[in-house]
Amino acid sequence: MVTNVTNFSRSGLYDWMAQRVSAVVLAAYFIFLIGYLALHPGIDYAQWHALFSNNVMRVFSLLAFVALGAHAWVGMWTVTTDYLTPLAIGKSATAVRFLAQAVCGVAMFAYFVWGVQILWGI
Repeated sequence: MVTNVTNFSRSGLYDWMAQRVSAVVLAAYFIFLIGYLALHPGIDYAQWHALFSNNVMRVFSLLAFVALGAHAWVGMWTVTTDYLTPLAIGKSATAVRFLAQAVCGVAMFAYFVWGVQILWGI
């Protein structure tokens, strides 16, 4: 039996909604970027810098970072709880699952902080 110790949400419905909402945000962000690149085929550093210097784009990018973190967390949690089971890896499945989730969580947090530092120039 899988416990909800490492799941931040209250039920599968919240996980499902987080996954769908974050996917929509990420899709909107990448569609915007692809459209911008298509409309500016000879883009140079100055134009790219101007785009990301705009506070609206910075907030949109920050929202995309948050959505990426939420999406990755739900996906990673689902995969680890589905595949790191006692049948698959033995009695220590809970410890291995927790360790895998902790490593992924720390990595996602570090990437988020790094992204914010790059985006906001901190």
